[in-house]
Amino acid sequence: MKIELLRAWPRRSDSVRVELPEGACVADALAAAGWASLEEVAGYSIHGRRAAPATQLRDGDRLELLRALTLDPKEARRRRAEARPLRKPR
Repeated sequence: MKIELLRAWPRRSDSVRVELPEGACVADALAAAGWASLEEVAGYSIHGRRAAPATQLRDGDRLELLRALTLDPKEARRRRAEARPLRKPR
């Protein structure tokens, strides 16, 4: 079965396609791609759904390597709002 692995950073990304035997799991795909020892990975997802290293893969799956958030989304929104204060109506 063919699996695509994807990892992304701000303004760049990496994609690798591997061919694995039926019954392979996330850990097998990472090993086949040479990405098993990546330390910056916070988790995994398959087509946007959370996955564990033991999760079984199916042909055509896209395995995404997730990185930790650098800033809480609520805090990021708060900072953007402070940078652009609302205008008073006329």
